[in-house]
Amino acid sequence: MEPCLKASHLVKRFPLSKKQAKERNTANRFLTAVDDVSFEVAPGEIYALLGPNGAGKTTCLRMIAGLISPTSGTIEINSKTLTKNTHSLRGCIGFLTSELKLDPFFTPSYTFAFLSSLYGIEGEEMKRRRASLFSRFGIDKFAETRIGELSTGMKQKCSLAMSIAGDPKLIVYDEPTNGLDIVASRSVEDFLTEERSSGRAIIISTHIFSLVEKLADRVGFLIEGKMALEGTKEEIAKAHGSVEEAFFAIYGGEK
Repeated sequence: MEPCLKASHLVKRFPLSKKQAKERNTANRFLTAVDDVSFEVAPGEIYALLGPNGAGKTTCLRMIAGLISPTSGTIEINSKTLTKNTHSLRGCIGFLTSELKLDPFFTPSYTFAFLSSLYGIEGEEMKRRRASLFSRFGIDKFAETRIGELSTGMKQKCSLAMSIAGDPKLIVYDEPTNGLDIVASRSVEDFLTEERSSGRAIIISTHIFSLVEKLADRVGFLIEGKMALEGTKEEIAKAHGSVEEAFFAIYGGEK
């Protein structure tokens, strides 16, 4: 099966000001956040990028979502190079971050219609998709309530619905359960499982081992911007008994 996402030799460097270089006690004027990272995600698969804060996970996902460009390397979505087809491929990507905030003054109904229009989905098709997703997430009763008045859990459900307003083939989620309570976290987990079953390719970044153990099909360990180990969950756990033990065995060896 052809991969939905193919990331090859991704590198991302950010320029440092003189002050930043001094604070880091380095003469290097660039910070390498991602260093030669490669992996693939197939349709119907959840791929987890696992690593500590500052490992480069968010930078990787932002490049894949087309929000920032890699310094070098290539990203292919459905065999098309992202940097050459960024606009046309935007509809293939659903992106969600724990820091993404919906406008509190808009209603879920208005927000969904607005976002759908950006993907060229309007009229009866938009209404059908909105009704289906709002029913699925229990948003129906709150469709005309301002988002700022909703509970944290309901806001998260709205974010999930909005992230697939364009019916994407690839879902990119950065720390999808970060800061959520157990009820909202379960909603996210159920959503990801259902979307995998529907054939979508899913990539998530996380530092939560239980989430990886529960959901991931394949895992990549990202440490200090480098891919330290990559493979199926079973392959990685085989030598150490669990993904967590495998990670710390490698993480300790990197120090």
